[in-house]
Amino acid sequence: MAMASTPRAIPLTCSGHTRPVVDLQFSRVMSDGSYYMISACKDGNPMLRDGQTGDWIGTFIGHKGAVWSARMSTDVTKAVTASADFTAKVWDTYTGDILHSFPHQHIVRAGDFSGDGSRIVTGGMEKKLRIFDLNREDMAGQALLTNEGHSSVIRNVVWDGPRNMILSSGEDTEIRVLDPRTFNQVHSCKMDGPIASMELSADGQYITATTGKSVYFWDAQTYTLRKHIKTEYDVSAVSLHPNHTRFVAGGSSDLWVRIYDFESGRELEVYKGHHGPVHTVSYSPDGELYATGSEDGTIRLWQTTPGKRYGLWQGDGNEDA
Repeated sequence: MAMASTPRAIPLTCSGHTRPVVDLQFSRVMSDGSYYMISACKDGNPMLRDGQTGDWIGTFIGHKGAVWSARMSTDVTKAVTASADFTAKVWDTYTGDILHSFPHQHIVRAGDFSGDGSRIVTGGMEKKLRIFDLNREDMAGQALLTNEGHSSVIRNVVWDGPRNMILSSGEDTEIRVLDPRTFNQVHSCKMDGPIASMELSADGQYITATTGKSVYFWDAQTYTLRKHIKTEYDVSAVSLHPNHTRFVAGGSSDLWVRIYDFESGRELEVYKGHHGPVHTVSYSPDGELYATGSEDGTIRLWQTTPGKRYGLWQGDGNEDA
């Protein structure tokens, strides 16, 4: 009796970068059903792509050092990048022009937009968080507010738009929650080591973070720990599927991409496609695919359901018409 075979996962490879890819972000789904992806790379040239196909749209030219973080505004009209050239830059995503360049005193590791796109928050090697107002020309590139609560390098910042809170984390082992109106810390999520990655789930319900061999899921409303999953390898990044059924993880010491069941923490799938450690992972806003960025300088797009017709994948012929 012939048995139906499980379709093999065939990732799409997005070339163009020449150094390790260290950060990826998808936009929300636009009114026409499309969405975008932005990537940060140590080659200093962040790129904007079609999120469904990985097709290149443009490269933001202007940094003079590695770019550690790249984020889009909610309406996708602007991008903010954080760089080793001691600047954070804000770009027009339609023209590629630099709209603002904010000087820092050391490497900038992370940046993000407020919900309305009028301000950005940055953090990095200075151990300082800064808020810049994009509409305040009188500030002459100076920070509107500064917070020096971190005791070590800041690796990640997220501006939680719906709740208007700023999340920051790094090597001092805790996620700090700050009120951007006063820039005072109002909550803290303690972890057991330096925090490699942190993101807010697509629906804003969970804060996901990684440290060592552990993955944490925090309630983004109450800042209580909802789930702690231990692995057998150092986890570099995690992204939760929009429907909360699964999450994808990358490792900092091997080449594998792993999919886990969210409820049980059980490993479901393991894939190899990169030729270097996986530094960053992210699910698309519709959950149909996820992207991985690696030390090998490539981005790969993987289907959540291999064999399904979607984007550039033609399907395996077994789908209903």
